[in-house]
Amino acid sequence: MSSRFIAHLDMDAFYASVELLRYPELRGRPLVIGGRRRGAEGAAIRTLREYSGRGVITTATYEARKFGVNSGMGLMKAAKLAPDALLLPADFDEYRRYSRLFKEAVRAVAPHVEDRGIDEIYIDLTALVLSSAAEGAPDSWARARVIATDIQRAVRDATGLSCSIGITPNKLLSKIASELDKPGGLTVLTEGDVPARIWPLPVRKVNGIGPKANARLERLGIRTIGELAKADRALLIGQFGTSYGAWMHEAAHGRDERAVVTHSEPKSISRETTFEDDLHPVRDRERLSRIFTELCVRVADDLKRKGYLGKTIGLKLRYDNFKTVTRDRTLDEPTGDAAAIRRAAGECLKRVALDRRIRLLGVRVGALSKADAPAFSRARSPAAPAATLF
Repeated sequence: MSSRFIAHLDMDAFYASVELLRYPELRGRPLVIGGRRRGAEGAAIRTLREYSGRGVITTATYEARKFGVNSGMGLMKAAKLAPDALLLPADFDEYRRYSRLFKEAVRAVAPHVEDRGIDEIYIDLTALVLSSAAEGAPDSWARARVIATDIQRAVRDATGLSCSIGITPNKLLSKIASELDKPGGLTVLTEGDVPARIWPLPVRKVNGIGPKANARLERLGIRTIGELAKADRALLIGQFGTSYGAWMHEAAHGRDERAVVTHSEPKSISRETTFEDDLHPVRDRERLSRIFTELCVRVADDLKRKGYLGKTIGLKLRYDNFKTVTRDRTLDEPTGDAAAIRRAAGECLKRVALDRRIRLLGVRVGALSKADAPAFSRARSPAAPAATLF
């Protein structure tokens, strides 16, 4: 492995922790975030036993996880495991605000950051560590730990939240390491630590080995990362193909040469929402129209904040039978205007069947280009055109 110092930072129970800042009286109690998104009326705190619907858990506090409750689980199932756990609806605008705050705090300490989502990032600490070594710091890994401690402190000062950090020679190991000592953990591993700390873990802990691959590996008698490392490379290639099988073998040995990518251009920007109850295209037309318009406004706001315009407007619908359809329309000129996005998405809507209840609605803007400053002023809220289907 090369002499790199790569960190993976993961915010601890991020959404739930943000809510605990607003409701400190709930600290120490099992709390689940999920279900219907928060509206203008704010939060309605209730217990899981009071819930009925098909929503899923976005995240849960560590107190709730002790009951077997975890992200992605249906709320009805969670209610059987932890009926007295408290349930709060999600507030994604607030979570995005805290996401920006913690990332700004990290960049003030270590600027080489790869954004991996709302609550996690990779950080290349190599230059900072090596410059410290040149100044006489006795141990590079100890210096990496000091920098990570500074990052954790900066995040807490900026947000009031805790994070866990894993530091290893590469991204693959660092993501695993950041999960080992949650919450508030700081785990430093070298290549020599792989057999003792990584190999005993189940193979599903490797980012990139999903449920299907995990099940196939189990059928081969491979359950831990160590067993995967000992597996014959030719066997893995024969079972999973040349590319994926070879990657599995390398990953099990803790080898990963991917760089921390500090900037990449997005291909599209989208917003979508899944309804807790399926909506009827006629009887719920007014509500659908309001949500449709709101999605277009939110996409326009995202474009403005990130400095992009787009030429391709896309619509996404998922029916109550889980069938998903998409439609696109390419404009003559790129736009960041919410009204223009609404009109184009409405035209896409005319090209889909509205004969079933709707489970999900989404709007996407693609074919992005950098916006000039004057274009920012055009992201205004549109009135819903009467001619659209909803």
